Amino acid sequence: MTTPKPRILLLYTGGTIGMVKNFDTGALKVFNFKKLLQRIPELRQLDCDIETISFAHPMDSSDMNPTGWEKMARIVAEHYPDFDGFVILHGSDTMSYSASALSFMLHGLQKPVVFTGSQLPIGDLRTDAKENLITAIQIASLREDNVPVVREVCLYFEYKLYRGNRTTKISAEHFNAFTSPNYPSLAESGVHLRVNREQLLPRTTDSFSLHTGFKGDVAILKMFPGITAHELRSITTIPGLKGIVLETYGSGNAPSGDWFIGILQKAIESGVHVVNVTQCSGGRVNMGQYETSTLLKEIGVISGADITTEAAITKMMYLLGQPDVPAHRFKQLFEAPMYGELTQ
Repeated sequence: MTTPKPRILLLYTGGTIGMVKNFDTGALKVFNFKKLLQRIPELRQLDCDIETISFAHPMDSSDMNPTGWEKMARIVAEHYPDFDGFVILHGSDTMSYSASALSFMLHGLQKPVVFTGSQLPIGDLRTDAKENLITAIQIASLREDNVPVVREVCLYFEYKLYRGNRTTKISAEHFNAFTSPNYPSLAESGVHLRVNREQLLPRTTDSFSLHTGFKGDVAILKMFPGITAHELRSITTIPGLKGIVLETYGSGNAPSGDWFIGILQKAIESGVHVVNVTQCSGGRVNMGQYETSTLLKEIGVISGADITTEAAITKMMYLLGQPDVPAHRFKQLFEAPMYGELTQ
């Protein structure tokens, strides 16, 4: 008996990868994804069946928001029983935010959800879109003993597959636009497609379920030499603010002056959750290593460990939006990994 081909759902949300250039005017326009095989006949060589869905109104990734995240997640959930893998085409600018957000919403995921995009439109001569798309579909199709090899939300770009909630965009110029600063790649594409199985999330026994709900009353505050009490207070006293991701120096350090600690302490006492992440491109927060970060720990600032800013802000929005997460458990839940987004 022959094993049926994997069924892959390709979802286009917007972004450069889905654009073609009008060579008369130079303008970019979205191409018809129903004619995908005409545009990329190489896809016929893949051992899978591909179906496509496109947002009725594709979004520039700069316009992406929690509504867009939930729309993507609902499409995956709606078609989850009928497909073996999902590839989401997305603009690169906010792709790490979206991949992080979906990782928290798709509970009990036992199939691959692969984000990809490109730096150049799919119709350009030197485009990176074809390789990214073809390999992303191939990864979504990987099966062993009729079971998906990858069972998490991930991001594929320029020959590497990363855990989605570990990524950050590092270049607007180069094809290798993403990195995973604190976690190894899940797979690498070369002459052979090599999967680093020991880095994959273990198989879950939980049933698949969709968990939506994000609260947007949050802010990201980056430390810089010369920040003033007025600037800090203007952020921490925003009406309705529920959380702040504090991008600190090095291993979690910030000004140690009484004014700085006092303003943050007052915000925390008023119910604002403050999460400490490093603004360095790699490494982790280690509050207590230096005196400046010891003070943050003492007033109740939450350690983000080695989480990225993108995953920190989406995890914060997600936890704030869940009705079963009381305020007194927020710190405990944030500091524990949910879907491999941080190292405890």
